[in-house]
Amino acid sequence: MEDMKTIVDRSFEESIEAKRRCMEQNQESLIRAATMIVDAFNNENKLMLFGNGGSAADAQHIAAEFVNRFMIERPPLPAMALTTDTSILTSVGNDYTFDDVFSKQIKALGMEGDVAWGLSTSGNSVNVVEALIVARERGLRTICMTGANTGKMAEVAQVLLRVDAENTARIQECHITMAHIICQLVDYQLFQRLSSP
Repeated sequence: MEDMKTIVDRSFEESIEAKRRCMEQNQESLIRAATMIVDAFNNENKLMLFGNGGSAADAQHIAAEFVNRFMIERPPLPAMALTTDTSILTSVGNDYTFDDVFSKQIKALGMEGDVAWGLSTSGNSVNVVEALIVARERGLRTICMTGANTGKMAEVAQVLLRVDAENTARIQECHITMAHIICQLVDYQLFQRLSSP
């Protein structure tokens, strides 16, 4: 039986290696995603984020970074997580199916020029894929974050941010790192200043 120190060491090494591959493979896509969001904000559009489980929590985390602040003092930016209204989520899930919980919100709230950002470690979360399809049909721009298996999301998203890892925890760690990088790039493009060290 391996000791706990070995588990700790291996987990850090796996995370570091996953992030290294992520950096090498996603640099251009991160810049494209940030620029897409900046264009939306400059045109008085908004960012809509969604995912399930840990990805739902990440969607809320990212939305908060935009609405409140990230690393610099600046005006609030229009972002929202579609994972937070329990009455909407449970009524749609109950009256229709859970597959519709995000796409119905995109239909109700999404406007042409908005950005829809879906997160799924498997790349195949049906409700995330459905929301991205509806978003494209309605003229929203689309970003997706996946794991090694890009699944159906890669077919419907304009910007793909892929993590070359199979372990869900490692994928989620990379997702939040990439999201933070996008927040910083957006702030830089909009306000032309870097965060303090």
